[in-house]
Amino acid sequence: MLPTSDFPVAHKPKTPDLCRKNSFTALQPYLSVQNPRTWLIATVFLLQILLLLTARSLPTSASRNRNHLVSPATTSTQCALGEVYVYELPPVFNTGLLEKCDDLNPWTSRCNALSNDGLGKRTTRLDGVVPGNLTHTWYWTDQFSLEIIYHNRMMNYKCRTMEPNSATAFYIPFYAGLAVGKYLWTSNYTAKDRDRHCDMMLKWVRDQPYWNRSDGWDHFITMGRITWDFRRSKDGDWGSSCIYLPGMRNITRLLIERNSWDYFDIGVPYPTGFHPGSAADVARWQKFVGGRDRTTLYCFAGATRGFIKNDFRGLLLDRCYNDTGSCRVVDCGGSKCSNGTSAILETFLSSDFCLQPRGDSFTRRSIFDCMLAGSIPVFFWKRTAYYQYEWFLPGEPESYSVFIDRYAVQNGTSIKEVLGKIGRDEVKRMRDKVIEYIPRIVYAKSSRGLEGMKDAFDIAVEGVLKRNKEQEQAGYKWR
Repeated sequence: MLPTSDFPVAHKPKTPDLCRKNSFTALQPYLSVQNPRTWLIATVFLLQILLLLTARSLPTSASRNRNHLVSPATTSTQCALGEVYVYELPPVFNTGLLEKCDDLNPWTSRCNALSNDGLGKRTTRLDGVVPGNLTHTWYWTDQFSLEIIYHNRMMNYKCRTMEPNSATAFYIPFYAGLAVGKYLWTSNYTAKDRDRHCDMMLKWVRDQPYWNRSDGWDHFITMGRITWDFRRSKDGDWGSSCIYLPGMRNITRLLIERNSWDYFDIGVPYPTGFHPGSAADVARWQKFVGGRDRTTLYCFAGATRGFIKNDFRGLLLDRCYNDTGSCRVVDCGGSKCSNGTSAILETFLSSDFCLQPRGDSFTRRSIFDCMLAGSIPVFFWKRTAYYQYEWFLPGEPESYSVFIDRYAVQNGTSIKEVLGKIGRDEVKRMRDKVIEYIPRIVYAKSSRGLEGMKDAFDIAVEGVLKRNKEQEQAGYKWR
């Protein structure tokens, strides 16, 4: 679990106790306006002030030589939690992978999905579904594009520093998910193939002098897949063993699904298709979803998993089809719902509640698509959201969601009856809470973020900086 203590306040060192009265008395003979020394002292003092002001206005040679690398202007209040230094990794670990986007998937090209700094192509099929003045904010965003989105934002982050000695945290812009993706789906590759990029990256990072000052505990990385894709324990198993490789243990990892028992795993929201360009875009969207006329009690967008015994999603589909008039279904069999469709968004916009069982793992992108539309999520596993995204969602689960135990549903509990008993005032209160938290679960289109508003990226990076400060000031480091 994450530390619950508040961020410790750094106390200023005590100022030496000077006897101001005695010092003033000692100077009185020199400060008389009749004494010529008074004018001499005043003149020298004024000249010193002028020289100081002039020196501060002159550019230094260092700043002239680094104009192309200067990070965004910051203030002490903006970066009270510290600053981030971004490693300049060899391109083979990030942009070099994007240049080979046709080769990242054994079946199709990933170039369109990973274009526009990870946002994908702009959607052209939402006319009549979203307001016309917001269609420019919607993209066909791939759920595994997190690494590119974070790298782009980090390069323009207001609290990025070019001076590693002053950094509170070090960001490693390695595209771990893209690097392993092409090796996951066939038996033509070995365990060494799946580990190769991560192993090389760790060797490079551990050779850096700033790694050695903390053994990596102040380093962090974005990994654009679920944690289980990086936790292979045996060569014949699924995924890479990146998280288990030497050096990775102390690195904080931002993932779309975390291992709830690993302190260094941090769950961050899946990318959705909504990427506002300004805080005004967010406010317009919140007003739109808050004013929707919702005609359906609940909905479910998903597909069965026939290869799973007692498939729970199949049970939910059956229940939904049987509750005609109360439930709306979007059957996502095959790839019909890949990266979202207008049918899914329209369904969420028209429903009070949306069913959110676990996906192929404990989480699914649909959680955030649902909440973005102002629909109230219904969970059946606590690890689907409550133990995943604590930094981004309300601390009181009942304030924004409904939990129904999956075993109760399997034993005959009616979802329609449970949801139908919730009063309209309570539904409105829960929806208002969902809508209030929309900024915290979306990623801005602008590489500088949203002026005056924090999005999911801001929350994640500030959370990392806060943890690093807490560890540092508490006097311990993870080894």
